[in-house]
Amino acid sequence: MSIATANTPWTPNAIVGLCDHAILHPALTDADLRDQLKALRAYPVATVCIKPYAVATAVEVLSGTNIGVGTVIGFPHGSSVPEIKAEEAERAFRDGARDVDMVVNVGKALSHDWDYIHQDVRAVLDVTRKYNGVIKVIFETDLITDDTVKIDLCRICSELAVDFIKTSTGFGFVKRADGNYNYQGATEHDIALMKRHSSPGMGIKPSGGIRSLDDVLKYVALGATRIGTASTFAIHAEATARFGGAAKSSIDVSIAY
Repeated sequence: MSIATANTPWTPNAIVGLCDHAILHPALTDADLRDQLKALRAYPVATVCIKPYAVATAVEVLSGTNIGVGTVIGFPHGSSVPEIKAEEAERAFRDGARDVDMVVNVGKALSHDWDYIHQDVRAVLDVTRKYNGVIKVIFETDLITDDTVKIDLCRICSELAVDFIKTSTGFGFVKRADGNYNYQGATEHDIALMKRHSSPGMGIKPSGGIRSLDDVLKYVALGATRIGTASTFAIHAEATARFGGAAKSSIDVSIAY
């Protein structure tokens, strides 16, 4: 399969321009956060996805760039009540955020409590619209593995007209067959499913486990319009090495799904 862009050729900058660069590890110090943000200034990513308390710091460090600041709401399992999620979003936008990535209440989704999920998403959506921001709704597909539940989440998000739906937090650790705890993150199956069952024009954001140029390209080919990754610098370097500085009008992509 080949992917092409009608208006913008594929370049390393265009590829990382699709990315929300994640700085979310819970053990990062203030110095670590600032160092990553300063390094990010040289890369034209769509946004940085920062922890809620660090929004104002990110706005300060990235001042003078076109990089938007985003943050997470109800992270990582969506367990806060809708009113608290709304307050989190309110504070984030007041601190200068442009985007919010909210996690649905996983247990309520698995319980098929769709009235609650509707209320949950709507609470954050209303705040987002007040500030003319962007809302992305995270399904946490490592924990919500039933396709019928994912389809219902696509339906609700389509009805509410959110801006993006998103696969994972990257922190949905579950016990694997070998006894170790790990996460899978985005999959080709989930992006194809979300594309089929969401309204036309809704953004789709795979996130979790995306570490290479090929990962980015395959998800774009499947319909992704934004990429969540902590590997932006490596992806840019890989694209630079592969393209040799030349812009590409189309790129061949291998998709297993």
